[in-house]
Amino acid sequence: MAPQTSFGSVSAAFATMQPKQEKPAMPVPSSLGTALNTGVLSKMVAASAAEPSRKIQLYSSEYYWTCALGGVASCGLTHMGVTPLDVVKCNIQTNPAKYKGISNGFKVLVSEAGVAGLFKGWVPTLIGYSAQGACKFGLYEYFKKTYSDMAGEELAKKYQSAIYLAGSASAEFFADIALCPFEAVKVKVQTVPGFARGMADGFPKFVALEGTAGLFKGLKPLWGRQIPYTMMKFGAFENTVQALYKYVVPKPKSECSKSEQLGVSFVAGYIAGVFCAVVSHPADNLVSKLNAQKGATAGDIVKEMGWYALFTRGLGLRIIMIGTLTGLQWGIYDAFKVSFGLPTTGSVEEKKK
Repeated sequence: MAPQTSFGSVSAAFATMQPKQEKPAMPVPSSLGTALNTGVLSKMVAASAAEPSRKIQLYSSEYYWTCALGGVASCGLTHMGVTPLDVVKCNIQTNPAKYKGISNGFKVLVSEAGVAGLFKGWVPTLIGYSAQGACKFGLYEYFKKTYSDMAGEELAKKYQSAIYLAGSASAEFFADIALCPFEAVKVKVQTVPGFARGMADGFPKFVALEGTAGLFKGLKPLWGRQIPYTMMKFGAFENTVQALYKYVVPKPKSECSKSEQLGVSFVAGYIAGVFCAVVSHPADNLVSKLNAQKGATAGDIVKEMGWYALFTRGLGLRIIMIGTLTGLQWGIYDAFKVSFGLPTTGSVEEKKK
């Protein structure tokens, strides 16, 4: 039976978030900034230069909704932007005999479907990953604060990595329920020739063929892919931010400009993304194959592919895609927060002078 889910249940989770004890806002303040003088992030930083007319109270319902909107911007837009890479990756995973590598995959797809073929499935990608991003980032901030409060200040500081991992896993559990139906349609549109042009005709056709339950048949493999991915994404990011400020950036975070802080967010995000890709790749292969092949089970896929191919097929392209994607996501997310007068993500002990 498909999980009885609705975005209303997720909304209810956000609605119950009550303001907790307010903490002083981290100064929005200056050495990697020159790397952001061009591109999306620099434009967002420029847009956030003017101070907001009022401050958002940290850990209030408004704070969590703002973080959720930042997740929509960071995940929906970035995943849509790398749709061509995703189309090639999914076809390599599901039909390796035809798509023999990255360059060959692009060549075959363009020769058969034109350049437009590289953008198949961009609508379910945008909708699905926007919904996922809202839950992923908004609920992560909520669960991180909740678990820290439950542990108490001393234990929260001592076991902060465990709190990062628990908070991100909890958030991703709900985020994947929101993503799963759109991921199923996306993979079908991208990998089954002639199935549908996109979301508008693909969604009803998918339901007609496999029922509503079919939209969620990839949920468990999706959890298997995304929960470890997100735990690595948030845990590695938070710890990498701390390491960069401690060992690389030559001055305290409070003395860094907005651009420099966002530069740290991008670099830490990219590093975390490489680890994410490796950890979650076997499950990514499973999800792609399950959604492409009607009636297949995870056991069938493992038997067909073999363990080596399960861990390696399409991995190089996914590392490039996920590293870039994760770096951009953290940069955009933190830029969004800064534009509302909120601090960038990552707690840092200030350097002693």
